[in-house]
Amino acid sequence: MSIIAGFMVPHPPLIIPDVGRGNEHVVDRTIRSYERVGREILSLHPETIIITSPHAILYRDYFHMSPGRKAAGDFASFGAPQVSFDEDYDEKLVKEISEIAAKESFPAGTLGERQPELDHGTMVPLFFIEKAYREAGEKKDFRIIRSGLSGFSLEQHVRFGEIISEAVENTKRRAVFVASGDLSHKLQKSGPYGFDPAGPVYDEKIMDVMGRGAFDELKSFDEKLLDEAAECGHRSFTIMGGALKGQKLSIEKLSHEDVTGVGYGICTYMVL
Repeated sequence: MSIIAGFMVPHPPLIIPDVGRGNEHVVDRTIRSYERVGREILSLHPETIIITSPHAILYRDYFHMSPGRKAAGDFASFGAPQVSFDEDYDEKLVKEISEIAAKESFPAGTLGERQPELDHGTMVPLFFIEKAYREAGEKKDFRIIRSGLSGFSLEQHVRFGEIISEAVENTKRRAVFVASGDLSHKLQKSGPYGFDPAGPVYDEKIMDVMGRGAFDELKSFDEKLLDEAAECGHRSFTIMGGALKGQKLSIEKLSHEDVTGVGYGICTYMVL
């Protein structure tokens, strides 16, 4: 098997009802799109869900994947400890990715673990995925991989995605890729980071690129624009782009919102 689908999703804790406490409805379009993502992943019944998160461990010179058999996490730091997760890792696939990386001296693997608890960039997507399973009365039957980003070039993030794809094929996993990441954090003066003209420029450009599935264009974004826009997910999306490289895709741009001053974009990519 190979990667059968990819999903570009945001990760604002606000959209978890126990965190938002009613305020989540300001981003209803994002919530509806996310619920659809959950249902689509359920319909695919993946064996493994690969999640790249900007809030997992990040090293300047290494792509870190969480090691071990399983991990847990909750939204206690956002006032909702009752929203918790207990996830099994796909150890075999992590091992295969690490071995391919080692053969070509590519800096990726499970070294340097210092944050075993699941981060919110991982848990927000899992919330909507597992919600879909519960509502359908289906048993959660997938494992996950959790990977952070790095300080390497965008081109290196593409290569990491290609390695992940190769490992999925080698292990014959039925896998989906979830690229977790918010867009610009500088879209409105009233937002948490204020406004910068680069914010709307970035959001418009990234939604155009991701809406077309033009993944090769991701690595040509100006780093100055990324920095000034205070984006969060670009490298996450770029890894997914590498993992889906060369595939024929059915693409759908579900939504984009900026009502909180932070951009939230959702797109789906079904491998044909």
